[in-house]
Amino acid sequence: GMILDTVNNKLYDGNKGILLLPVAYQRQYTEWQDRGQGTGAPVAVYDANSNVLSKTTRDDQKKDRLPNGNYVETAGNHFVIVVEDEKNGIGQPALITLKSTQLKKSRKWNSMMAGIKMKGKNGMFTPASFSHTYQLRTVQQSNDKGTWFGWEVQKIGPVSNTEMYQQAKAFAEN
Repeated sequence: GMILDTVNNKLYDGNKGILLLPVAYQRQYTEWQDRGQGTGAPVAVYDANSNVLSKTTRDDQKKDRLPNGNYVETAGNHFVIVVEDEKNGIGQPALITLKSTQLKKSRKWNSMMAGIKMKGKNGMFTPASFSHTYQLRTVQQSNDKGTWFGWEVQKIGPVSNTEMYQQAKAFAEN
């Protein structure tokens, strides 16, 4: 249940989790060949507006198969700032991809962010996703196919450091 930052090769305790500022979200569809076939790299990546899923049929393993035999995997890409030290405004940009059994967690997280309402001079509004911090932990999950570690997302509260907010805003604008 450890969390691995594959860019900086840093390990985090999965029980303690990591503090995040969500910056942007992107849904993607990735076309793959079955394991052991091809290079192991994606065949193609399609954006959220693609109609690629309309060309698939669901197989007995619940994979969306194209006529060429490749399968398409849906992923929710969450661009985030990993908060290393909120008090001093230190954070690192990162990408967390949720797919397969974690898509439900991705939708829940997006709903949490969309559900935040604040009162402004013109009434209630939904603030930017990076207005609040979230704790991301690993939890053990299982089904009839096995056991694995998945994500648990918890809203912590409003960002308390202006520098962290500005860093996330700049990342979002990029």
